[in-house]
Amino acid sequence: MSGLRERKKQQTRADIQREALRLIAERGYESTTCEQIAAAAEVSAATLFRYFPTKEDIVLQDGYDPVIAAAVVARPGAEPPLVAVRQGFADALAEVFLGDVEPIRQRTALILSVPALRGRAREQNASLVDHLQRALAERGRSSQGVVDLEVAAACCAAAVSVAVERWATQGGDLPAIVDEALASLGRLSARTGR
Repeated sequence: MSGLRERKKQQTRADIQREALRLIAERGYESTTCEQIAAAAEVSAATLFRYFPTKEDIVLQDGYDPVIAAAVVARPGAEPPLVAVRQGFADALAEVFLGDVEPIRQRTALILSVPALRGRAREQNASLVDHLQRALAERGRSSQGVVDLEVAAACCAAAVSVAVERWATQGGDLPAIVDEALASLGRLSARTGR
């Protein structure tokens, strides 16, 4: 029964976000209220706020960080951290991207166009850093210190952020752009001779 309950929650969350993006596209971010979004999604305002504490959260929350972290953890233990993150992202994007490409594109364009959302998105990047750092630590590479893992996670999250912004403004294939951004970290690391 808990599986059904969880699927219903995920569907409600997706419905709220879909209706929010539709209304915002029609009316603009500032002109769209949470009450209008709740009505369009056929939920109460209280239900909307249980899922999303603020209007910004409706746009920003996506649930991808745990999927990416799980993909990184699933990589072979012998892979270096940057390789594990790069391949983990490739695996996660293959799973997530095909079904969600248009909502991801809409959300990203909206985030880049609204200063308040852009600022919050940068703050939320800390969530991806945290998930990646924990995933890398869970892989059990004892030769990697805490600082090394934190730096690797932060660099990877920054590279992904650059890739997503490039994709949103220039188009193209998001998985390939993310892969290229993460590959650039390896090239930069190789140039330092370490």
